[in-house]
Amino acid sequence: MKQLYTSHEERHRFPGMFGSSDCTKWIWGNCHVAWKCQYTSGHLISPSLVLEAIASQDVWMWHAFFGVACSNNDVKVLDQSPIFQDLLIGKAPDAPVIVNDHEYKFEYYITDGIYPPYYMFVKAFRHPIQSRDKIFKRRQGARKDVEHAFGVLKAKWHLVEHATRPYELDTLRDIMYACIIMHNMLIEDK
Repeated sequence: MKQLYTSHEERHRFPGMFGSSDCTKWIWGNCHVAWKCQYTSGHLISPSLVLEAIASQDVWMWHAFFGVACSNNDVKVLDQSPIFQDLLIGKAPDAPVIVNDHEYKFEYYITDGIYPPYYMFVKAFRHPIQSRDKIFKRRQGARKDVEHAFGVLKAKWHLVEHATRPYELDTLRDIMYACIIMHNMLIEDK
C-alpha cells in the first residue's frame, strides 16, 4: 500500500491519493423486456449497465462495482457502492497521510465534479483563477487514470465491450469481474 502512495506522489504529486474514481456504461443488448425501463437512461436509448472503478496510474483496478442500472448516475451508483459505504460509516482501513501539516485518517480519490462534497473526494476547480488553483487543475490529470484503465480494459478484452449479449445479470457480472481480474494479473506480471 505504501508503494502505491509513493508512486502516485511521484507521478501526480498528490500525497495520500488512493486512485481516481469514475463510472462507465455498457450497452446491454439482450436486456429482459420487463427491465428495459430500469436499465435505460435519458441520454442512452439502449439498456445499459454501469461499472464503477477506482484505478491507479498503472491502470491497476483497485475496486470494481458492476451491474447497477444505467438509469442511475454516478452519484446513485456511489450510494450503492460497498467501498464508499464503508468509508462513510468509518469501517474502512486507516490509511493516514499528512498533507499541508494536517493528518487525514483515510485515503482520498480524485473525481470529476458530479461527486458529492465528501471528505474522500478531491475535485478540480471548474474555472481556476489563482495560479495555485491552475497548478492544481493541471495536476488533476490524475483523474484520467481511471478513464485510461477503462480504455485498456475495453481494448484488451473485447469480450467486455461485446459481452452484453447474455440475458442474465449474474452472468454479465461474472464476465466483467473475470476480465478485470485477468487485466490486473497482466498488469502485475509486467
